[in-house]
Amino acid sequence: MAEFNTSIKNQGAVSIINLKGYLDAHTAPILENNFVDLIEKSCYQIVVDFKDLAYISSAGLGVFMAYIEKIRDSKGDIKLSGMSDKVYNIFDLLGFPLLYEIFKSEDEAVKKFTEIK
Repeated sequence: MAEFNTSIKNQGAVSIINLKGYLDAHTAPILENNFVDLIEKSCYQIVVDFKDLAYISSAGLGVFMAYIEKIRDSKGDIKLSGMSDKVYNIFDLLGFPLLYEIFKSEDEAVKKFTEIK
């Protein structure tokens, strides 16, 4: 099985999930658990950093769709950062840039949460 793992760090009120490896049907529950844990802790400002992600399947994409509404209903958001061209093209093909803000760097995505709305 392809390797996948995540790590979570906090930068102020923003939680950053770093993805590493291959996100597919077998590994998607790991990311789901990250979202569930953050929601249980009332952490609704989330950046997902893709810089170390090599591959994402439709099951991996589905995890984002499963939690975005609940997070936005709680006045939060999920922002995406650091995608390789290969991963970005998959998101783009499915119209995700219309639903999510995507940034080149984790710092840009975190900064977006701190801007006055």
